[in-house]
Amino acid sequence: MPDSTRSPYQYGIVRVVPDVERGESLNVGVVLLCRSKRYLGVHLSPDFDRLAAFAPDLDPSVIRPYLEAIERIAAGDPEAGPIARLSVAERFHWLVSPASTIIQVSPVHTGLCDDPALELEHLGRRLVA
Repeated sequence: MPDSTRSPYQYGIVRVVPDVERGESLNVGVVLLCRSKRYLGVHLSPDFDRLAAFAPDLDPSVIRPYLEAIERIAAGDPEAGPIARLSVAERFHWLVSPASTIIQVSPVHTGLCDDPALELEHLGRRLVA
């Protein structure tokens, strides 16, 4: 019988896609939603040295504002615009919506956890570092 204290969560991997036509990407973060605990968190850990080796023509200053916007929207920062004022679930679904830009998020994956913040850190270490 499953442990009923564990909560379901959803997550997407934040990726930098320097050349959308080539489709190659570098994982730079994770965004995680645990609806039952009203938790939305982001773990961003871009390795700019690795990114420079992967995409030497990409200026890191181009992607920093996008990554900062992801953090601000997830945190519900009212200065981040109307999207940041939505519910945690609506913000998550907006953040993981498909895009054809330099910052993309993987398809959504699911799991069960006791503590969504700890799970986010675990996923960040496993999928980004």
